[in-house]
Amino acid sequence: MRVCVIGTGYVGLVTGACLAHIGHDVICVDNNEEKVKLMKSGQSPIFEPGLSEIMQAAIQTGKIEFSTDLAAGVAHGEILFIAVGTPPLPTGESDTRYVEAVARGIGNHLNGGYKVIVNKSTVPIGSGDWVRMIVLDGIAERQKTLVTAGGVAEEERLPEIAYQFDVVSNPEFLREGSAVYDTFNPDRIVLGGNSQKAIALMKELYTPIVERQYAEDKSLPPVPVLATDLSSAEMIKYAANAFLATKISFINEVANICDRVGADVTQVAKGIGLDSRIGNKFLQAGIGWGGSCFPKDVSALIHTADDYGYEAQLLKSAVTVNERQRLIALEKLQQVLKILKGKTVGLLGLTFKPDTDDLRDAPALNLIEQLNRLGAKVKAYDPIVSQTGLRHGISGVLVETDAERLADGCDALVLVTEWQQFSTLDYAKMATLMTHPVIIDGRNYLDPETMVRAGFQYVGIGR
Repeated sequence: MRVCVIGTGYVGLVTGACLAHIGHDVICVDNNEEKVKLMKSGQSPIFEPGLSEIMQAAIQTGKIEFSTDLAAGVAHGEILFIAVGTPPLPTGESDTRYVEAVARGIGNHLNGGYKVIVNKSTVPIGSGDWVRMIVLDGIAERQKTLVTAGGVAEEERLPEIAYQFDVVSNPEFLREGSAVYDTFNPDRIVLGGNSQKAIALMKELYTPIVERQYAEDKSLPPVPVLATDLSSAEMIKYAANAFLATKISFINEVANICDRVGADVTQVAKGIGLDSRIGNKFLQAGIGWGGSCFPKDVSALIHTADDYGYEAQLLKSAVTVNERQRLIALEKLQQVLKILKGKTVGLLGLTFKPDTDDLRDAPALNLIEQLNRLGAKVKAYDPIVSQTGLRHGISGVLVETDAERLADGCDALVLVTEWQQFSTLDYAKMATLMTHPVIIDGRNYLDPETMVRAGFQYVGIGR
């Protein structure tokens, strides 16, 4: 099938590359010329395991193209994915101006032939009908321009074009760091829409994935496909992320109680996770959740509830717990080192999670800000940030090139991101390089006994 993906961030680029990999003809459109030039050369502008390899293979087979030409993309695609960003506004609601601009642009360029316009961006509930309205506005604008220019008789083409598209909501459930894997091995595919024709085309698009042709385990049964109305599909995305964020806040709350009563939250999490009603995922206590999805989506759902006269108290509490949890590592540093002014603290990891270069709303940024405020010197080592030289506006921190340089002269280390590489560092040597060999394990990732044998004073979260 012919596909156009508009927007090449984490969601758009992964979606486009993976659809090309399974055999569809894809054009990815972005208005950033430098980014498009980079992607044409086979380089990914984001770090995502396996993505560059899939992109390069699809370029070689001619299954994927990159362009700044929206008109060409719209003309090419039977299915048009809107995958631009919807960042949070200060109020907590989603900024939908990029979605609006794309929808209007699609309307300006529709030229006959049935199209399915797919909301892949995480958009406020009710956006499916809103996008349809904006596309129609774009069609009307073009019609008005043509009439004014004398190129077409009034009302001659608008009815013909206006009803040859449908809007579908197809929320993504990709995890940064494993987005390619998640695309080929999804738990479910959600399709929201009011047109059976549009839903049928989307099912055809995803058939190779539904049938596990590219799955890690091809013997599994077909991927469940849930067809809903537009609003329910949009709500599913928000509800899923809000639930996972709340689950993390819950186990962090339990961890803080464990700290006070002498229980070990890792054992508690294992015990409750064996209950099939609860499950063991997202029960890792630590210094809180961050990234581009959980904070934005939970805030957007809270704001939507407020708009409709309901106070989402549980979700607000999950956010409050998370904000407090980010300061837990700071409290533990103060308990061990007392005064932090004049001390040197090293952060193991900067990104909000491993296997990504994403620093959006990363807990490390809060730690850096607070440590600087208290007069500490802050150093950091991150396998991606240190290697690529990415800074993303980071200030107040010296980024080291390896873990031993980080440890040299530090009064304490804080493990912020559970990169796999951090499980095999030479901690015994790092301890000898430190002024005070203290480590705050902000993810409960390391083995306490191993760290003690290496010469560290080990402090976990809720352990």
